[in-house]
Amino acid sequence: MTQPATSLALPADWRDFFALTKPRVMTLVIFTGLCGLLAAPGSIHPVIGFTAILCIALGAGGAAALNQWWEADLDAGMKRTANRPLPAGRLKGTDARDFGILLSAVSVGVMGVAVNWLSAIILAGSIVYYAVIYTIWLKPRTPQNIVIGGGAGAFPPMIGWVAVTGDVTLMPVLLFSIIFMWTPPHFWALALFVKTDYANVGIPMMPVVKGEKSTRRQIFVYSAILLPLALTPWFIGGTGLIYAIAALALSLAFFALSLPVSFRQSGQNDSMRPEKRLFAFSIIYLFALFAALVVDRVAANQGWI
Repeated sequence: MTQPATSLALPADWRDFFALTKPRVMTLVIFTGLCGLLAAPGSIHPVIGFTAILCIALGAGGAAALNQWWEADLDAGMKRTANRPLPAGRLKGTDARDFGILLSAVSVGVMGVAVNWLSAIILAGSIVYYAVIYTIWLKPRTPQNIVIGGGAGAFPPMIGWVAVTGDVTLMPVLLFSIIFMWTPPHFWALALFVKTDYANVGIPMMPVVKGEKSTRRQIFVYSAILLPLALTPWFIGGTGLIYAIAALALSLAFFALSLPVSFRQSGQNDSMRPEKRLFAFSIIYLFALFAALVVDRVAANQGWI
């Protein structure tokens, strides 16, 4: 278990606090949350809808700040994270901790008061899931950390959906499940070409503990499961043909890109190009899949299909 860094070598500014929120990750969180909100049946006042998405963003940012506060020493030992505000000494650990707690508390409170308390409870659960269950408990203890912890990033579309409907039905659960199953192949593709970083700081990521062969085999399994799962919203009648065609095409492409990663022998290609391609496409995949969900809903509402 690592302890947060507290030294302050350089003056901090707003950009360092913004960096604590992991803005690139937050972009995907905000987008999937917005898509869940727009695809949900019913309507929501634009101001309340904006507030819901803002709360999702603040909650994600707060959880990310708490994650970086707790892992400051680990981040200092990894090349790709060494320049983050805490390991680089631009912020005090206590400032990062307090910032994360403030964002988290405000996001849940405002969500409950302005939107509905069920969406606020789920938002609170997602923050605790990422900042405590994943960061403190799972990540340093098990190579299944990203599998179980993947639930943290799967909540936003469910929260957006519940912000509109006020209840949890099968569709938001399926949206959650899609991101849950997408996360392992997405993250393990990254872990394969940065595994030395994780090994250096003792984080038991799958490629470090179980080896590349096991990781690649599991990427294949999760990618294969993702294909029919992504089509399930259409199978149950929750979406139309636009989503079905997009989900099929995107998931087939995802699966195809996973094959050279899954069956490549260790050391066969030191450039890790197949892994980098899969990782890059996995981000495009999620954006495009959820965009198709919204387009499908809009088309249905307008009577175009």
